[in-house]
Amino acid sequence: MENNKIAIGLDIGTTKIAAMIGRKNEYGKIEVIGIGKAKSLGVKRGVVSNITQTIQSIQQAVEEAESVSGLKIHEVVVGIAGQHIRSLHHSDYITRNNADEVIDDNDIEDLINQVHKLVMLPGEEIIHVLPQEYKVDSQADIKEPIGMYGGRLEANFHVVVGQVSSIRNIGRCVKSAGLGLSEITLEPLASANAVLSQEEKEAGVALIDIGGGTTDLAIFKDGIIRHTAVIPFGGNVITEDIKEGCSIIEKQAELLKIKFGSAWPGENKETEIVSIPGLRGREPKEITLKNLSRIIHARVQEIIEHVYLEIKNYGHETAKGKLIGGIVLTGGGAQLKHLRQLVEYITGMDARIGYPNEHLAGESDELLSSPAFATTVGLLMEGLEKQKAFVEEEQEVIEEEVIEPVVDEQKEQPIEERPPVVEVEKERKPKKKSFFEKFTESLKDFLDNAE
Repeated sequence: MENNKIAIGLDIGTTKIAAMIGRKNEYGKIEVIGIGKAKSLGVKRGVVSNITQTIQSIQQAVEEAESVSGLKIHEVVVGIAGQHIRSLHHSDYITRNNADEVIDDNDIEDLINQVHKLVMLPGEEIIHVLPQEYKVDSQADIKEPIGMYGGRLEANFHVVVGQVSSIRNIGRCVKSAGLGLSEITLEPLASANAVLSQEEKEAGVALIDIGGGTTDLAIFKDGIIRHTAVIPFGGNVITEDIKEGCSIIEKQAELLKIKFGSAWPGENKETEIVSIPGLRGREPKEITLKNLSRIIHARVQEIIEHVYLEIKNYGHETAKGKLIGGIVLTGGGAQLKHLRQLVEYITGMDARIGYPNEHLAGESDELLSSPAFATTVGLLMEGLEKQKAFVEEEQEVIEEEVIEPVVDEQKEQPIEERPPVVEVEKERKPKKKSFFEKFTESLKDFLDNAE
């Protein structure tokens, strides 16, 4: 029973693959009982480019998490990102058969299913359908239509789309590593859950998750996700620039970026020099920190400008779309020195670094509260939420069954009462169907592919 309360988040990134096992303590905080990391070798810009290497990296990360926690991992919540992800806005409506009945979950589900029928570009598939505002008959700007009367139910949707093959490849890697998929979710949404407060989501906030291969953007306003985008640049491009600009190897470039890198060239003096050992008896290389920060600054500026363009496309400059909560930076790239100041300078918006420590138990390892683990913590949170919902549903069903024997004297009554119980269950299931539909379909595809 204790194992039921445990969830596992698996973050398949471009730089690292991380598996995190956790459960909720009595205060509702997440207690991480095992974490495993492995260098990601088969992933480029969030997309699997080498199946065998990715499987090995997943197995390595999972084995490490298992040995730390002493538990066996069977199912994981997986995040997807990558340059193939795009989003679009779409409006749709349904005409209800009986306008004298109140709108319920089934109507919302019918409307969402209608959006799932959208014709996509060849090879693309809908990952998430996120409702924005609803409209009932002629009444607009409704956040929650359930319980209202109306004949026509309309809504604006934020639809997230991705390449079928890329999603299947991730599923195939997870399955081949001997794991089951409990859920697939969009990584910017997972990161947002880990580092944003509800107040920020209400006020309007842009989450920028700077990973190794991609930079993910998620914009919230009035508590609803309004815009998502994946920019195909991340920390690895900065490392590549340092490598080329200073004529050094990648490992040295990465160390230089972490130890001495800064996004603001003005703070370094020309006299500050770092010496890099030469290869195989060659002379050591001397690099000025001023030059290093100029290289970093140029690339970081390009990434931020790309992101800011997306924020402007969403409509940040309009009165209705203003993001009062500013920008929250997270991901491994957010640890770069003076990045926050540069973001504020370019965008003119307030910025802060997002740490996932708010949701973690007090005695958690300091490493876990690093922005680099925001997505993994978010995926773990997602898994625990699903566990909670599943347990609650089971308890409700058990309670209904326990109540039945009480009225055992009148044998006709339980038979009459039983159908409504089944109906309640049917009503509950569609609510989850829209989320679980994705991986059940994907799992079937993976199994077909495996054959």
